[in-house]
Amino acid sequence: MRVLLIEDERETAAFLKKALTESGHSVELAHDGETGLTFAQDDSFDVLIVDRMLPQRTGLSVIETLRKDGDKTPVLILSALGEVDDRVKGLRAGGDDYLTKPYAYSELLARVEALARRSVPEEAETRYQVGDLELDRLAHKVSRAGQDILLQPREYRLLEYLMKNAGQVVTRTMLLEHVWDYHFDPQTNVIDVHISRLRGKIDKNFDTPILHTVRGAGYMIRDGAQ
Repeated sequence: MRVLLIEDERETAAFLKKALTESGHSVELAHDGETGLTFAQDDSFDVLIVDRMLPQRTGLSVIETLRKDGDKTPVLILSALGEVDDRVKGLRAGGDDYLTKPYAYSELLARVEALARRSVPEEAETRYQVGDLELDRLAHKVSRAGQDILLQPREYRLLEYLMKNAGQVVTRTMLLEHVWDYHFDPQTNVIDVHISRLRGKIDKNFDTPILHTVRGAGYMIRDGAQ
């Protein structure tokens, strides 16, 4: 799941980004309303987490602008303002849920994941299969030939993106943008390291490889039996 977090309190923002990432989600971070609005308009996310009081542009202004633009991405509002009138204003501005500070991270995570589930169109794929390799997005499980495969959060997101684009070449730039959130130099070997680890888990003990390197182009997931 791709999450845009708009939070000006940097310690809180760093904690939430780390926690959400460790929970297996991809997080883009903005520290003010204008930057957050630009990120939301320029890219697609599964859920937005928006602090109500932000510099440059308030959280409610960000949400109202997105709704006027036709953006229906689910929004969880975070705020120290917890009176009924405050919550009503947040929901009427276009928020889908409202969480009052202080809050437990477990509750925030549960609310974010609930919003993401509700926003998935009925026709959206919840399961990918390539040959005997299967990825169940709802159960967050991977298996090959009936054998469960345990992946780290980044390995899971890498495989999910590759399987979503099965049969197509996925470039390093595409992986940096969709799996690593733009935060790494294109020349870094982080992709090679993770591809190697992933290949060791999904290919090493099986007869036919399913993760292929396309020399000079990128990587591809395809049925090795084809």
